[in-house]
Amino acid sequence: MATTVTIPQSLLPADGRFGSGPSKIRPEQSAALEAAGSTLLGTSHRQAPVRQLVASIREGLAGFFSLPEGYEIVLGDGGASAFWDLACANLIRRKAACGSYGSFSAKFAQSVASAPFLDNPVIFESKPGSYRLPELTEGTDAYCWAHNETSTGVAAPVQRIAGSREQDALIIIDATSGAGSLPVDISQCDAYYFSPQKAFGSDGGLWLAALSPAAIRRAYSVTDDARRDGSPRWIPPFLSLRSAIENSRKDQTLNTPAIATLVMLAEQVSWLNSNGGLAWSSARCAHSANTLYTWAQNSDYAEPFVAEAAARSNAVVTIDLDEAVDASQVIAALRSNGIVDTAGYRKLGRNQLRIGVFPSVEPDDVEALTHCIDYVVERL
Repeated sequence: MATTVTIPQSLLPADGRFGSGPSKIRPEQSAALEAAGSTLLGTSHRQAPVRQLVASIREGLAGFFSLPEGYEIVLGDGGASAFWDLACANLIRRKAACGSYGSFSAKFAQSVASAPFLDNPVIFESKPGSYRLPELTEGTDAYCWAHNETSTGVAAPVQRIAGSREQDALIIIDATSGAGSLPVDISQCDAYYFSPQKAFGSDGGLWLAALSPAAIRRAYSVTDDARRDGSPRWIPPFLSLRSAIENSRKDQTLNTPAIATLVMLAEQVSWLNSNGGLAWSSARCAHSANTLYTWAQNSDYAEPFVAEAAARSNAVVTIDLDEAVDASQVIAALRSNGIVDTAGYRKLGRNQLRIGVFPSVEPDDVEALTHCIDYVVERL
């Protein structure tokens, strides 16, 4: 039976939300949502007020990511999981090579494998806690992997595969939990897609992507190919990237979006840019992550799950606990004291803590969390 532990108020973080997604929503975002309650909420997404909101998000993200010339911010309904299917239908012409090193990178590879109009993907796999980028592969027109593997706390580099340009191959990056938390040079990829419930502190159900001119051309050419008689590829309207591009250029989405999600996202993008953009947010996340990794390395009962320091994420931190310490009891004790969402990824099945250190999380609260964990473990 778990022992009840009451953590002294003086040790507790000011905010106890450390989720890896959905993540902490700042009070200012909630206030923005309340202010929109009688103006934007419940109004048409095709009219000027909401379209201006979408325009501010697209412009803010373009600045945040320092988009190269010709790149565009495109958005649509369905979340990043929907973009896996969009990529299969619109960006992979015939064959992809995929990095698979955790639950979410594996799920994208599985989506590619299940598309009946695509060749079987070439999968470059490594065990959880490490990463493996796809290698140059003959006949490949897309290379796909995750910037940050949310399930394991592994961060992988975003870089063009040597020789991929000569193949006219796209680099497609799942940035769901990395975007806004990790440094990135967008010119090194063609599609950098994510949903806003991580670093951007909003709700899910929306996908956003920074697309290169090459990715946009591919979306249009694949659509044209699919329209020809005898093509085996059917692109449902909801999964049409071409339609999403054309709607985004009008600052709207094909289907009705959650206006509340857009309101909170717009406020977060403005906050991030006002503080210094990606350089500021990635440095803030790195500071918080280093606090946890240093604490774990100095602990008698904890250690970072990801062995290679260069592969450790600064967005989602995974910490293994000694077998003598039951992580589920620690997590329950923390939750009873208002510190929530510190559980490891369920399918990984490790005696582990997983802690989101996205930009909205105060570094001082991360420091406080380490003291609370120590306090709980000493008393269990």
